Amino acid sequence: MNYKSTRSGIEATASEAILKGLADDGGLYVPASLPKLDCSIEELQNMSYQQVAYEVMKLFLTDFTEQELKDCIANAYDSKFDTQEIAPVKKENGVYFLELFHGSTIAFKDMALSILPYLLTTSAKKNHVENDIVILTATSGDTGKAALAGFADVPGTKIIVFYPKDGVSPIQQKQMVTQQGDNVTVIGVDGNFDDCQTGVKKMFNDQALAECLRAEGYQFSSANSINIGRLTPQVVYYVYAYAQLVKRGAVQNGDPINVVVPTGNFGNILAAYYAKHAGIPIQTLVCASNENKVLFDFFETGVYDRNREFFLTSSPSMDILISSNLERLIYMLAGDDAAVNTELMRQLSEQGRYEITPQMRQRLQDFYGGYASEEETAEAIKEYYETAGYVIDPHTAVAASVYKKFADSQTDDKPALIVSTASPYKFTRSVMNAIDNRYDSKSDFELVDELCALSGVSVPRAIEEIRSAPVIHKNVCAVDEMENAVRKFLNLSV
Repeated sequence: MNYKSTRSGIEATASEAILKGLADDGGLYVPASLPKLDCSIEELQNMSYQQVAYEVMKLFLTDFTEQELKDCIANAYDSKFDTQEIAPVKKENGVYFLELFHGSTIAFKDMALSILPYLLTTSAKKNHVENDIVILTATSGDTGKAALAGFADVPGTKIIVFYPKDGVSPIQQKQMVTQQGDNVTVIGVDGNFDDCQTGVKKMFNDQALAECLRAEGYQFSSANSINIGRLTPQVVYYVYAYAQLVKRGAVQNGDPINVVVPTGNFGNILAAYYAKHAGIPIQTLVCASNENKVLFDFFETGVYDRNREFFLTSSPSMDILISSNLERLIYMLAGDDAAVNTELMRQLSEQGRYEITPQMRQRLQDFYGGYASEEETAEAIKEYYETAGYVIDPHTAVAASVYKKFADSQTDDKPALIVSTASPYKFTRSVMNAIDNRYDSKSDFELVDELCALSGVSVPRAIEEIRSAPVIHKNVCAVDEMENAVRKFLNLSV
């Protein structure tokens, strides 16, 4: 299978697309055609997560040998995860939660970023790359730490992470700024996530900077979900989850389910859409937004408009107004017409908005958009704790709240799979205040112990490790200083 750019249709192999991250024309790589599973659910339901991962990823990464791909999978999904299931499915209050936070940084980004370093270094060997790979990424909170943990001290790589200085939780920030590794740097930005992401994209598209990098033996790649090497591993857990639901008798093989995804950059829900195309019977993809509801408004009106107030919420990984992966869906809605997509992306860049055609809107019928306010998010956390003793983080609570609205508005009794994207330990203050605001006077790490006592769930290793860890990365820059920060870290001429 080849991949093509959403901006021009230029093609690349899977390994070339992984290496580049972003196409030379600024587009995102998408499969030339979406593959279908060639393995039955009856077979998949008796497989381990690692075995399912191979059956799914072999369809997308066709220039990897069987051994190369199995080695990448074995190195990724190992004791870094605190459960052999890797992605367990839990039933609470009549709905199923797909827990994606059992990796080393207790967020769903681990599911893909545990394997991306191995996919990337294998891709480099396959393409005879001699340059060091510089991972340049922007994060709204979780990608940064997961990428740092994945790439720390990986030979032949360096990693630079930009994050909004005042736009992540204290624990998210502490996870990043304490990261060890001779090849890593973390930089706070005086701006929001969209500023960080725009700055990173600008550097990817800067040909003069690319020439300077090449002269010094470097080339950029990305760990953001714009990289197809991030997106394809995410398809795996939807296939695995459905197979597990069938195995447990929660659904009959072939019966549809609804999937509810808390959504910011649109990569996670797009992976569910790819899983549907692969043959998993997903009826509705419920796109759950927080108060930065640009995606909800898009599904309601067909207009994508980032010209609006930006809110800092209790679910910071969703505090995004430019959902990069939506471009991949727009390209599909346009009938794989790169010219149409490029024009819409030009309008977004220059005017901050675009509107899709009525014909394109017709193709959005697989999706339902909803959003939850801060108050509704807190109510969902409190309700699940009080009724089920199950503690969820704010991102998962956004999804749970939106699912409730969806269920109330539909005559749809299909089983629901809510994607649980982070451990509540990552957002202890928001979680504990939602349950009882008497905890507000305590520090974030005191709240960790309170949450442990309240939930009966052991404190994750990822949290224990950063309690007393020294801060290593103290750099902060303005948005227009991001390139200079990169040049300084790589010892390039400024």
